[in-house]
Amino acid sequence: MPSNSDTDNDSASTLNSGPMVELSPRWIRVKFGGKIIADSKRVLLLRQYGPGRLPTYCFPQEDVRTELLKASSDTDQASDVAYWTIKVSDRAAINGAWKFMNPPAQLAELRGYVSFTWNEMDAWYEEEEEVFVHARDPYKRVDVIASSRHVRVVINGETIADTRRPYLLFETGLPTRFYIPQQDVRMALMEASALSTRCPYKGIAAYWSAKIGDQVVKNIVWSYPDPISECPKIKGLMSFLNENVDLYIDDQLS
Repeated sequence: MPSNSDTDNDSASTLNSGPMVELSPRWIRVKFGGKIIADSKRVLLLRQYGPGRLPTYCFPQEDVRTELLKASSDTDQASDVAYWTIKVSDRAAINGAWKFMNPPAQLAELRGYVSFTWNEMDAWYEEEEEVFVHARDPYKRVDVIASSRHVRVVINGETIADTRRPYLLFETGLPTRFYIPQQDVRMALMEASALSTRCPYKGIAAYWSAKIGDQVVKNIVWSYPDPISECPKIKGLMSFLNENVDLYIDDQLS
């Protein structure tokens, strides 16, 4: 099945709670080439995790602009998935639409439903809000909690952030992330990066690299300058990639 990418350099974790396929109460639309090519209030949410797999929405074929789809000769024989190319004016998404021809028993409800390669589309909407990267999983939770823990970030022996007022972001299935006020980060060592990523639960992230002496550690810290309304507490705060720094929590190396 089509691949999607995650954000924040986090790997998708397998989340076992909840069914793999369920009817979503959300109104979902997909835009490509300036046109809404799928529009439905009866989509199925496919919850899938693992290499190249993230949650997505599947549409009844009657709610898809099938006249814009042209059958492709490509078929994933292993998973029995057929593909279509989407053509709108001078825009084309090769193999941009797909469906199971004979879905396995655990996905039987998807028979006759069509989905799209997420990042090939111009936009996906849940109700009137754009959602990025993949469908939001109703069994996944994001909590942001103010803390007085002492958090210190060290790279190559150099302390580059030191705070006693972090916000801790707890996201189901992923490592705890520590968001630090910019006033507690040595911004003189930060170099703005061209990298930008998107997260369905937090919004659009900007990145910085750290310059320690002659060494540049690329894209080691990110921030959400304008997070989605569900995550206002992390606005403008900075979070370092735990796995690539020495992170001290209350003076203990994490």
